[in-house]
Amino acid sequence: QVQLVESGGGLVQAGGSLRLSCAASGSSFSIKAMGWYRQAPGKQRELVAAITSGGSTDYADFGRGRFTISRDNAKNTVYLQMNSLKPEDTAVYYCNADIALRGYIAVPYWGQGTQVTVSS
Repeated sequence: QVQLVESGGGLVQAGGSLRLSCAASGSSFSIKAMGWYRQAPGKQRELVAAITSGGSTDYADFGRGRFTISRDNAKNTVYLQMNSLKPEDTAVYYCNADIALRGYIAVPYWGQGTQVTVSS
């Protein structure tokens, strides 16, 4: 069994920074792409940023230039550095990873979510 555990959310003033982390735990698995999504109250979950196993990245327009996604494959961990935060960035942030258990194809796993609140 594989679990994704997020950390790093919290309350920050507009213009501030936060760094989210998401670590995968378990055994006999390999991680393909990883990413971060967010969901604000009353809105659909949306992609924030994604990173392939080779390190190629993609960002939603709202995060490009402010957010940076990275990963440490040795630690099975993905990070999201968020700078110049705005009140509209307030949401629950979810970690996502495509994980293949030994002998099986990769399927998406989700973390439990971490709240990010940006005050004006």
